[in-house]
Amino acid sequence: MVSSVRKVAIVGVGYVGSSCAYALINQSICDEIMLIDRTPDRAYAQALDLSHCMDFINARTKMYTGTYEQCGNMDIVVLCAGTYPVSGNNRLDVLDTAYEIHKDMIGRIMDSGFEGIFIAASNPVDLVTYMVWKMSGLPRSQVLGSGTSIDTSRLKTLISEFLPVDPRSVHGYVLGEHGESQFPAWSHVTVGGKPVKDILLQHPQRFAHLKLDDIALRTKNAGWDIYRRKGSTHYGIGNALAHIVRSILNDDHKVTAVSAVLDGEYGQRGLAVGVPAIISRQGVKEIVELNLTENEKEQFAASCSIIAEAIQRIDL
Repeated sequence: MVSSVRKVAIVGVGYVGSSCAYALINQSICDEIMLIDRTPDRAYAQALDLSHCMDFINARTKMYTGTYEQCGNMDIVVLCAGTYPVSGNNRLDVLDTAYEIHKDMIGRIMDSGFEGIFIAASNPVDLVTYMVWKMSGLPRSQVLGSGTSIDTSRLKTLISEFLPVDPRSVHGYVLGEHGESQFPAWSHVTVGGKPVKDILLQHPQRFAHLKLDDIALRTKNAGWDIYRRKGSTHYGIGNALAHIVRSILNDDHKVTAVSAVLDGEYGQRGLAVGVPAIISRQGVKEIVELNLTENEKEQFAASCSIIAEAIQRIDL
């Protein structure tokens, strides 16, 4: 019998990392999860606590703690070590801290012989995705970030509350930075296959309360609304990460909005930004280039400019 054990390491087991591990366990996505944290006792306690779920779920997932040096045989390493902005509503505020956290970590993981796929979740996630790609030396297909996956889910949820439909019947993407310059590509948002703009035109009175600009603003601010009230956002992003991990391990070829390194797509290169991509066992198999409107092209270029300017601050 040929054994193919699916192994995932999670670096940083605070709210986001532990929520990701919890989602992986409950959805029976992988066979082994190794937790790594700068506080070994916290990693041990999280692994022990999570191992006590096994009697109540459909499959056994082996939980244990480890180190960067043990990442050599991992299929995926999920990077959740980071910090929240102290003040303001800008994830770019923690760029310098994120750089300091990752510059030693990535080298040690690569020295272990790791040849798998990195998934970045730490903010500012587009910048972290780019720096991990540069630090690791891996092909760009093997380094991606959670990007606008969570923002896309928030958009679908908000639209579903107004129409109302199941969020899974809403299709579309939030593009650009996972941050202040993100935007929904309204030209590609559909409900049951019907463009949302057509729905509004055909039913102006019935859906007069649905304002696209308001939905876009609420989507962008959703994370901050949660953060200000409870100090973190972790359940949504934890499940987004689990979704990406499952798509990779199962070779699903699902199209998901992630932070991907561009090399000419959308006329951009040398940065990572939120775009729809086909996710497979290779990581980012292909970036999906949407036919954007002129206004959307301008919004995307503006968002990329913000990321590109921030990249200049990183000593890579």
